[in-house]
Order: sequence, then C-alpha cells, then structure tokens
Amino acid sequence: MNRTLLAIVAVFLVGGVVVYWNTTQQAPQGAGHSMAPPDTGTLAEGAPIVEVALPAELSANAQIGKRAFDAKCAECHGANAAGRNGVAPPLVHKIYEPGHHSDMAFVLAAKNGVRAHHWRFGDMPPVEGLTDGDVKLIARYVRELQKENGIH
Repeated sequence: MNRTLLAIVAVFLVGGVVVYWNTTQQAPQGAGHSMAPPDTGTLAEGAPIVEVALPAELSANAQIGKRAFDAKCAECHGANAAGRNGVAPPLVHKIYEPGHHSDMAFVLAAKNGVRAHHWRFGDMPPVEGLTDGDVKLIARYVRELQKENGIH
C-alpha cells in the first residue's frame, strides 16, 4: 500500500516538474523560424507590416471577399491584408498559411474573436455584421493574396 502511494506521489511530482519546466522555458525564435512574426520596430505606427504583391486577377468569389474585407477588416488588418503596425497583423504571412490556420479559423475568429497568440497586438474582438459565408469569401480573397505571395 505504501509503495503504491509513493509511486502515485512520485508521478504527480515528476509531472508537476515537467509542467513547471515547460511553462517557464521560452522556445527560441530565430530569424529562420518560419512562423516568427517580422520585426516591426522600425515601422511607423499604422504602417503596413509586409509588402503584398497583388494577383493579376482575382476570382469572382475573391472579388466579393475583397469588398467585404475592405468594409470590415482593412481598418485593422490594412489594405490588401498587409497588416498595420501597432494595430493588427498581416494576413498575408506564413503564420496564416492554410496548413496552420484553416479557413474555418478565419470564420471562428470573426465570430468569436481571438486571444493574441502569435503577435503582440492584443486580442481581436468579434466582428459584427459578417456571416460565415462572408468570412469564407474573405478567406478566399486572403488565400489568393497569399498564393500570389508564395504562401500555400
């Protein structure tokens, strides 16, 4: 009986040490880390964070998405989703590639808001007046911008 109790206590103790260790250690984020946000220290407040190459032509759905983006998202995320320093991140960035943030992540972000986790702009509030369909069209627009900028 005492051995069992000792084993249980040991497991909890080791588990606690592992949890403590993981929460106090910071993962290195060197310049080569593909998901590392860019350094924005030299940019003016509100300036675009990234340069965005525009596709020669957008699909019909992306054109509708662009209009919705311009109306509801560009104020924070900037023209052509280039971000705005000190305001909101660029969506044309490897962090938002489809394999890391699905289109459904965009829908949920607009519907529920998002806690800050990649960038230091603070939490994103929910966006009023957008349907899931609207956000899917916005995502189509962002995906076409991403593709033109080498993000797949």
